[in-house]
Amino acid sequence: MDNPAALAILQRMAPDCDILIVGGGLNGPALALALAQGGLSVTVIDALPEAVRADAAFDGRAYALALASQRLLAAIGIWPQVAAEAQPILGVRASDGRVGQGPAPFFLDFANGELEEGPMGFMLEDRHLRRAFLAAMGKEPRITEISGDRVAAQEVGAATVGVTLASGRKLTARLLIGCDGRTSGTALRAGIGRTGWGYGQTALVCAIAHEKPHEGIAQQFFTPAGPLAILPLKGNRSAIVWSEREATAAAIQALDDAGYLAALHERVGDYLGKLTLEGKRFTYPLNLTLALSFVADRVALVGDAAHGVHPIAGQGLNLGLRDVAALAEVAIEAHRAGEDIGALDVLERYQRWRRFDSTALALGMDGVNRLFSNDNPLLRAGRDLGLGLVNALPGLRRRFIREAAGLTGELPRLMQGRPV
Repeated sequence: MDNPAALAILQRMAPDCDILIVGGGLNGPALALALAQGGLSVTVIDALPEAVRADAAFDGRAYALALASQRLLAAIGIWPQVAAEAQPILGVRASDGRVGQGPAPFFLDFANGELEEGPMGFMLEDRHLRRAFLAAMGKEPRITEISGDRVAAQEVGAATVGVTLASGRKLTARLLIGCDGRTSGTALRAGIGRTGWGYGQTALVCAIAHEKPHEGIAQQFFTPAGPLAILPLKGNRSAIVWSEREATAAAIQALDDAGYLAALHERVGDYLGKLTLEGKRFTYPLNLTLALSFVADRVALVGDAAHGVHPIAGQGLNLGLRDVAALAEVAIEAHRAGEDIGALDVLERYQRWRRFDSTALALGMDGVNRLFSNDNPLLRAGRDLGLGLVNALPGLRRRFIREAAGLTGELPRLMQGRPV
């Protein structure tokens, strides 16, 4: 352009990047890498300092990754960095149980080899996944990271969306994506309402070491107070996600380590031998929260910002990564076609793809939790019979396994292990 004044105006109008992502947990970095690899410039804003996010200490947190989620991590280059730390899930067992009795006979029992594509999923510790994401983002020239700062305000314009950080810094982009959790400030500032309810339950989360090998089997015990998952980690260790009624959970969390382990042993029995704690003990309240819309003008929501679900099937992160894959595909294809990636008609494609599926799964898990978190003998008999039929009928059994592995529905390319 020959006119320097006009060029200066255009430069001032150009956004700082194509996309701003608020939230640097797991979904935010995964999405940033997918978008950057598709040719878009991305800035990730996270309130936590990078040193906290990169802490290598084991704290007990871990995730159950469905096979489709593992494929996404492979497609964006993360899986080779964490594969050695991942524990394949070689089987899944579920049973009813009562305090002091341990688990009843299994009504679901899926063994290794029933899924032709490989293991049903993998268990991976939070610390390994976060550090791999941070390292990968640091090497990607299209990604800028801002740590230890938070968004204080946002404003949508005709062609851009802008944010003001607590530090006073201002940034603009064509699209703002909220990966900022169940109480998403991005959604609130965009005027997106929420619906949901609490369960009167609290999750007790920790990791244990045990005498006997877990053999790669993920166990789910359904007790009258709530589900208890024992999920295999590398070595003779397992991750625990243990739902209890709020008052009981508070009392258990207040116990010393010996008392805590005694309460856990009452519920799971002796099948793993002697138990010892590894890392920290966490609690968090359990609730369902659904955004009334996943998109607004120049704004999109991903993961818990769109749908916070019960951990009963370990699907929270997997649902978020499906959002990541779908939104990345929509945005990258729109960018390549010369469309405005922040325009509402473009973002509606993402919403149509993800809203029904994620809402249906969230409500399905809500129903399962309500069905199993009680001790009504008629309900116990009916649910055990129903899932026993799933276990016995090959067609239903196969459908159940493929659903758990994330291999059903209209899969985005990244969830097939293919680049966008």
